[in-house]
This record gives sequence, structure tokens and C-alpha cells, in this order.
Amino acid sequence: MTALPLVFDAPRRGKPPRHLADLTREEARAAVTELGQPAFRADQLARHFYRGVTDPAQMTDLPAAVREELTGALLPGLLTPVRTSSADGGRTRKTLWRLHDGALVESVLMRYPDRATVCISSQAGCGMACPFCATGQNGLTRNLSAAEIIGQAVAAAAAMANGEVPGGPGRLSNVVFMGMGEPLANYARVRKTLDALVTPAPHGLGLSQRSVTVSTVGVVPAVRRLTEEGLHVTLAVSLHAPDDELRDTLVPINTRWKVDEVVAAADAYAERTGRRYSVEYALIRDVNDQPERADLLGRLLTDRRAHVNLIPLNPTPGSKWDASPLPAQREFVARLRAHGVPTTVRDTRGQDIDGACGQLAAADRVDGVPAVALPQPSLEPPVEMGAEADQ
Repeated sequence: MTALPLVFDAPRRGKPPRHLADLTREEARAAVTELGQPAFRADQLARHFYRGVTDPAQMTDLPAAVREELTGALLPGLLTPVRTSSADGGRTRKTLWRLHDGALVESVLMRYPDRATVCISSQAGCGMACPFCATGQNGLTRNLSAAEIIGQAVAAAAAMANGEVPGGPGRLSNVVFMGMGEPLANYARVRKTLDALVTPAPHGLGLSQRSVTVSTVGVVPAVRRLTEEGLHVTLAVSLHAPDDELRDTLVPINTRWKVDEVVAAADAYAERTGRRYSVEYALIRDVNDQPERADLLGRLLTDRRAHVNLIPLNPTPGSKWDASPLPAQREFVARLRAHGVPTTVRDTRGQDIDGACGQLAAADRVDGVPAVALPQPSLEPPVEMGAEADQ
């Protein structure tokens, strides 16, 4: 397998059409005024957008004569569903979206008895080049706009509210930035998305910061910026190796910022917020699952405000990487807990639709049928993505 280069600067492509979700409230009100309508129409449009209303005919609080003009100018369709795949009795749904320029991204909605979580993408592809991740091996197509990112969460919230997921109408409760892309490499737009997710209706989805998880492979300057801005979202660090020698290979960004720097940045975030951060660790057979690496990770994280979320690797078609066998997984868990490090094993929801961690690779399957990955048995009651937040 040829190693891909790290890519921080996304390729420049045509910008998506202007969308209300890309504007501040003041900018949206000004845009409506320029169209000859009173400024409060922007608030009405925002209410419809965040409720997932896409048909102008349903926006009955707007004058019929201007509905098409207003929605065309400020609520253009940015995400076109190509197909939806379901698993777990319909409670896990992966949606493939086509963007205005033909780029493709995926999001995954997962319903649990007590919550509903959507895993959203922040980039089309990814420039971090992690060799065991299908998205990373596709390379980076471009950054998503804030509206394209927010739109994935809005669509999931609407699917829950409309009862499209088995279990009847419900509410989207959690959002995790663990889909395609490195969120902190698209910082400005992800930051704007965070504001929209936690802003109360009608100008946002009204989620709590604690229920939003931002994942990163370790873009240290961006983690520091997130800390300085005083956010209290959950931080997840995709570590995957406790030592620099191995992590340089598995997570190439480690050649820029080493393990100690990444952990120190996460510690500073935890100190500022008073909340634990999650350490994501994909267990790969005979690569990073050795007992000595469990001990090394345990010593690294002892007495830190960290929680380890182990992920049995989700194999992708044609990959040389495979999941650790169950005995190795169990010993890894036991050794971490012996060091006093809180540890859980992630739910592998959506494997059979290539919707689990590391499997999103939309560009490879536009015209084909997704390959089926073999499910891995769980070690214990599973924990969903981002659910390891403070109890």
C-alpha cells in the first residue's frame, strides 16, 4: 500500500450556493431585506430549516408569492440523498449524500433505547492519510461548508421527529464529528456548526454542549484554540498508539505533533472544561494490541482526566488490517483498568452497511453495492460513539 501524504490545505473547488446556515443572524436578516422583505422573514426561514422543512409549500407563515424566491436565495438544497442503507432492524441508517459539485459524503444515524446519535462528516474525504481508515485512503476532496455539515444533523433530527426510524417519533440527542474528515482541519466551519448545534430553536438545534463530540487525530494548535474559546463539547482524541514510533506510521500527523504534545493539549482542554476527554484506540491485530502497549498506554494515561474507548477495528475490503482477536481485546482492557484507566469498548453498529468507524468511503461505492464486513462479537455491553462522556 502506497503511503499518502498529509494534506492540511483542502483543494479549492467551487463554493456551494449561499445558505442561511452559513450566515450570522444579522447577515441573514440583511439578505432578506435586500430581497425586499422584512428582516423577520430570516427568523422564519431559520425556524423551517432547523425543523428540517424543505418544501416551500409547507412554509405557510411566509407569503405564498415570495416562498420560492426566499427559499431559492437562502435555503438552496445542498445535500441530495443518493441512497440510504439500514442495519440493526432499521435503527442504524447510513445516508450517502451528493453535494452541489458531485462530491460525496456519508452520515450515520443510530437510535438507542435512551438516545439518538448522528455521526456527521466535516470534509469530503480526509487528508490525514491513516492507512487503516478507508476515508483516509481516499484522500481529501474538499472541506464542507458549515451549511453542508449542519444539514446532516438537521436531516437526522427531522428523521427522528418524523418517526422515520423504528421506535416512533423521537429527538436527536447527540452529534459526533466522527464521520468523514478531520474536523479540526476545517476549524472555522466546524466551529460555526458547533454554534448552530447548541443554539436554541429557532436559530439552531438546541443540543447541550455535553452531547456534542468533536474528534481529532491530534491537530494540536486547533485543540488549543478550542480550549481558548471556552467551549465545553466532548473532546475525543484518536490516538491508536501510545508510542511515537508506531504512531508515526498509524497516524501520520504524529510526525508533526508527538504523543506527549497531543495528550498535553487534551489535558489542557480537560483542565479548562472540568470534563474528561476520550482516547479513541482502534485495536489492530499484531500491530498495536500487544500487552506491553496496553501497559504503555496505561502508564501514559494514569491520573489523567481521560477515558479510553477501544474500537475493534472494522475491516474494509482489500485491507491488510484486521481486528484484534477477543483474547487480545480482553487482556488489553484488563491491563488498562489495572492502571486505573476507565475503559470501554465501542459499539460496532453499522458494520454490515460499512457504517462503522473507519469504514466510510463514499467515493469507492457510488455505483456499486457496499461490501459486507464481518461483524465482531462484543466484549461487554457496548458504548456508542461519544457516549463515554461524564456520568
